[in-house]
Amino acid sequence: MSLPKGLAEDVSRNLVMVAQLIDEDPEKAYDYSRVALRLASRVAAVREAAGFAAYATQKYSEALAEFRAARRMSGGVELWPVMADCERGLNRPERALAMAGEPEVQKLDKAGQVEMRLVAAGARRDLGQLDAAIVTLQSPELASSAVHPWTARLRYAYADALLAAGREREAREWFAKALEADKDGSTDASDRLAEMDGIEFVDAFDEDEREAEERGEALDADADADLDEDEDEDDDLDGSDDSVGDKS
Repeated sequence: MSLPKGLAEDVSRNLVMVAQLIDEDPEKAYDYSRVALRLASRVAAVREAAGFAAYATQKYSEALAEFRAARRMSGGVELWPVMADCERGLNRPERALAMAGEPEVQKLDKAGQVEMRLVAAGARRDLGQLDAAIVTLQSPELASSAVHPWTARLRYAYADALLAAGREREAREWFAKALEADKDGSTDASDRLAEMDGIEFVDAFDEDEREAEERGEALDADADADLDEDEDEDDDLDGSDDSVGDKS
């Protein structure tokens, strides 16, 4: 659907703000998405952006409605995994699993299929089916040594499931593999490894701040001590003056 130039520019500005803020300030991104939605609710890209903004703020029912609308308008299947994850967010893991078995999954590209696998494994865990979650994640994509944008997250999810199942040695191995593939810091695999190894990181800035506070407290204590000594000396002098006066 085409929009008049002025309206299109207004919508575009709001969508740009959604994209810029969705990670650092999702609530504000959501506000911008609502403005864009009021301006152009019949544009698929607007409905999709509104869906992701609602998803980022955990408004899963609203997000699902927007994704469905965007899908009806565009006819694509790329939103299928995130729609299934919305079902998980709404405490309906069975529906997410049902979606994982629908024909739409076969139409997804490789990244979309991996995302669907992650959602399905999460749904299995929601249902307390840890072993099934582990099996769901076992795939050629997991076994491959090639690194793709989704590799770190897939390995991380597998490691986390193994750890939840009490398979710590294997979990550590896969957290290490996730870290190896995590070029942009999309997971906290390094923290999980450190936790498993009993390593505690100390923030250098916090340490410096503590030392500065301790130095400040020591200086305050010294100043108080000096003040007390000065007061004692003044008292002694006052006492001496009184004695001289008495003798006269």
